[in-house]
Amino acid sequence: MKTDSFCIKNGKDFRLSQVKCNDTLHYSESDQPAVEEEMRENILEIAELQDKLYAQNTHAILLIIQAMDAAGKDGTIKHVTSGLNPQGCHVTCFKAPSYIELDHDYLWRISMEVPQRGTIGIFNRSHYEEVLVAKVHDLPAIQPLPKDCMKDIWNKRYRQINDFERYLFENGIIPVKIFLHVSKKEQKKRILDRINDPAKNWKFSAADLEERKLWPEYQQAFEDMIRNTSTEHAPWYVIPADNKWFARALVSNILLSTLRNISPEYPDLPDVQKNRLSEYRRILEND
Repeated sequence: MKTDSFCIKNGKDFRLSQVKCNDTLHYSESDQPAVEEEMRENILEIAELQDKLYAQNTHAILLIIQAMDAAGKDGTIKHVTSGLNPQGCHVTCFKAPSYIELDHDYLWRISMEVPQRGTIGIFNRSHYEEVLVAKVHDLPAIQPLPKDCMKDIWNKRYRQINDFERYLFENGIIPVKIFLHVSKKEQKKRILDRINDPAKNWKFSAADLEERKLWPEYQQAFEDMIRNTSTEHAPWYVIPADNKWFARALVSNILLSTLRNISPEYPDLPDVQKNRLSEYRRILEND
């Protein structure tokens, strides 16, 4: 499955309306079993490459997932990472900042969760909330920020985020940015499922309905985010999310492709250590 058409390396002319939320390329519903089988194969290879990534200990992957409510963030993480070794994988869910976090710069809490070398870090929401929720609700206006910081604040934040991600990339931490693009119609269906299905009631929040009222504002904020923060080293992947099976398969392909590009290998022992292996073997066999 090719992912190039969903990769936005230069967002200058990007329009969110150009991406159909129900797009499945040339695949149809009848292809779903084959696509899911391909994803299972991807997961096996991802697990093998993760093991090498952990052993090599030179790079890390930061998988960032942003979306509207009910777009499938949790399910995507659950399925795509199902084969990963938990020892080398960490998921962080960013909710509304605490009072302590608000007394620091907005990247402070993000920096503390950046994955260490050899691991895969997953952000369920991220620093991009500061140009999404914060922008739609104009939160900086009620936060303890210096007045001179407020001028042109959103363009400043786009630049700061780009600088931060370039810093990560240049230090071997590869940002992989996923936007799950769900339609308003499909979101309505999924929220109703949460209300009607007792097993999903815990997922429902009345706040989701309030945020849904701001759908146009959020769509514009997402478009502005992608236009201003899609770069060569940290592009956005805009994933049609109305069909979960297709979206999850796409994300598995993107993660697999990222690992293949890193091409991790098991470390080669120095000759001195290699020469001692036979001695260590003899000691253990004679024990």
